[in-house]
Amino acid sequence: MSSHLNLDELENKGLRKVWSVNEFAKRYRLDEEEEARLVKLLGSFASEQELLMNASRAPRFR
Repeated sequence: MSSHLNLDELENKGLRKVWSVNEFAKRYRLDEEEEARLVKLLGSFASEQELLMNASRAPRFR
């Protein structure tokens, strides 16, 4: 079964928040290399979903 999606409802759910890559890197404690990779890949600003899907952090071992 399929249903119609209202685009206005989807845009208001928070998936389209636009972040500065610099601020995102600070908030998620990404290193400088990862921040530079994201800037090269996405530019200075990107949606929250794009950043979350493309960011990777090194595992923190004890």
